[in-house]
Amino acid sequence: MAAWWVLPVAYLLDRLLGDPRWLPHPVVGMGKAIAALEAAIRRLVPARHYRVAGVLLPLLVAGGSFAVTWTLLRLLAQVSPWLAAAVEAALIWTTIAAKGLRDAGQDVAGHLLRGDLPAARRALGMIVGRDTAHLDAPETVRGAVETVAENIVDAVVSPLMFALLGGAPLAMAYRAINTLDSMVGYKNDKYIDLGWASARLDDIANYIPARFTAALLSAAAAGLRLDARGAWRAVRRDASGHPSPNSGFPEAAVAGALGVRLGGENSYHGVTSFRAYMGDKTRELEPEDVKRTSRLMFWVANALVILGTLALLGMEIR
Repeated sequence: MAAWWVLPVAYLLDRLLGDPRWLPHPVVGMGKAIAALEAAIRRLVPARHYRVAGVLLPLLVAGGSFAVTWTLLRLLAQVSPWLAAAVEAALIWTTIAAKGLRDAGQDVAGHLLRGDLPAARRALGMIVGRDTAHLDAPETVRGAVETVAENIVDAVVSPLMFALLGGAPLAMAYRAINTLDSMVGYKNDKYIDLGWASARLDDIANYIPARFTAALLSAAAAGLRLDARGAWRAVRRDASGHPSPNSGFPEAAVAGALGVRLGGENSYHGVTSFRAYMGDKTRELEPEDVKRTSRLMFWVANALVILGTLALLGMEIR
């Protein structure tokens, strides 16, 4: 378990610096490892055995990320406990993406506020998988709000919670699981067998954090003078309708807190699909809703870091 000051330092680094492009990022290494393992499995294993072979991906990538991080910190601790703690803070920092998530949403909102809808569509297209070329302004806002809301769990709350439980090794293992899901966790012909274990493990890892996030978002709504009751009502009524077992919880909470309706028709590579509605449409979505969602996210992150730090400090004092 990390020293009490490691988590707030890691979070502060993210708030101040985000994800600098000049800094080597562990997720890049994870992505290369996943791609190499996938290529090796497809080359060496018959397709009929992909479902069994798919279990190797999370075992090797997530397990390897944990083992490498744990070993590194143990070796550094032999040199200096302070050096090990500083490196641990830096590693946890790389698992958090609150600033990057806020900046991506703000980029979309900023273009809309300047009246540049084509630029807003392009900015949204950089962070979502849906087609954005023909979206109107409210639908562009919806895409940005949904993306920020959904990623509050895997970009902020989950890495913070796993860091609290097991320091940088567990936080890095979580980031590896999340990266696996984003690369191979698709229910299509290519990955339905090879990626099933990675997708299922990501669902399991985010199960508790997603529901905790919904509770924190409802509390944040009260603190920000938004609709706290509406947030919790939307979670209880709508969250289970989302195709993801976890994403509906933060999306429904944000929709209820803002008094807007998320979900509806989305187009992916020209194919339209319908996603269950979250929240009630009491008004039209507006660019300011992206900023409100980011404020909810930071309130949640701040509360989790403060509570977690106090808990770790209390354990050290004892």
